[in-house]
Amino acid sequence: MTEEVQVYAVPSSAPRTMPAPKSQALTLYSLATAFAQDAAALAELDLDDATLSDTLAGLGGDLETKAQNTAMLARNLEALAEQIKAAEQEMIKRRKALENRAARIRAYILDSMQAGNIQKISCPYFVLSRRKNPDHVVIDRADAVPADYWRIPEPPPIEIDKAAIKTAIKAGTEVPGAHLESIERLEIK
Repeated sequence: MTEEVQVYAVPSSAPRTMPAPKSQALTLYSLATAFAQDAAALAELDLDDATLSDTLAGLGGDLETKAQNTAMLARNLEALAEQIKAAEQEMIKRRKALENRAARIRAYILDSMQAGNIQKISCPYFVLSRRKNPDHVVIDRADAVPADYWRIPEPPPIEIDKAAIKTAIKAGTEVPGAHLESIERLEIK
C-alpha cells in the first residue's frame, strides 16, 4: 500500500504568520515569536497609528486564541492534579483504616488463641501460630536513664534566611551576596 505525501512549498517572501497546513500545528511559542518579528517589522514601516493597531490586532488573533486554548489546558491539568491530590488523601485514610482494622483482627485472633491456650491452627490456606517476639526495651522513666544511653541527634544544617534578607533589602540595607529580583508569572483567573 502506497501512502501519498503532500509537500507544501512556502515561498521565501511569504509572511511568517501564514497559516500552517492542517497537518502541521503551530505552537504557542512559534506564534509568539512570529508575532514579535512581525510587530518589529511593522514598527519600521511608516504607518499611521490606526493601521498599525489594526494590523497588529489581526496578527495577534492566532496567538491569542492559541494562548487561551493553552491556558484552558493548563487549568484543566491543574484541576485534575487537585482531584488526584484529594483522591490520594482519601486513599491514605482508607489504607490506614484498613491497616488498623487488620491489626485489630490479628490482635483479636491472638487474644482468642491465648485465652484458649492454643499454639497453632492449620487450614488449607495458611497456618496461624503464636510466636515470641524478640525482646524490646520499655522506658518507664526517661529522666532516670543515664546519659550514656542517650543519642544526641545531629543539628540541622544552617541555611540562609531569605525572608530576613528580603526584609532587610526592602528596608534599605545592603546585603552582600544577595539582591532582590522580580520575575513574572502567568495568572489565569
